[in-house]
Amino acid sequence: MAMVIFTTLLIGLFLLPLATSSSIHELLESRGLPGGLFPKNGVKSYQLGEDGVLEVFLERPCFATFETRVFFESVVRANLSYGGLIGVEGLSQEELFLWLPVKDIIVYDPSSGLILFDIGVAHKQMSLSLFEEPPFCHPQQTQGGGVLEMNTRKELGFEVQR
Repeated sequence: MAMVIFTTLLIGLFLLPLATSSSIHELLESRGLPGGLFPKNGVKSYQLGEDGVLEVFLERPCFATFETRVFFESVVRANLSYGGLIGVEGLSQEELFLWLPVKDIIVYDPSSGLILFDIGVAHKQMSLSLFEEPPFCHPQQTQGGGVLEMNTRKELGFEVQR
């Protein structure tokens, strides 16, 4: 009996690194979301808490393009559930020359081929095929060659109330 317990613990210790070393893209796919929601470059690491809070750490803030441009802050947080990222923080989407915070990302029915982005004032449905491959994320360059970072509401002195 003790040998069985020891063997089980030993196997568990070897498999634990395999379970936690998957990419953010693989994690999203295992939870019913497309793997291409986060950039292919620039993601340093991620943490998924026991309470379902997902934190994705990027090397630096950056811009990517799906159907429209999106801005990733250096940390993106959300509650991860099957088919959804709820209460997203650190991700904004450009709509009609305005940058709006993405609040939720939901796939209600994968067979529909649609993904829903809740940007507060509207819900935007897009094709899941846009998110099959992770986008390339790049910093915005200024005319002098420096990196331009987007001002978030927190930096301006007020926060979005949810």
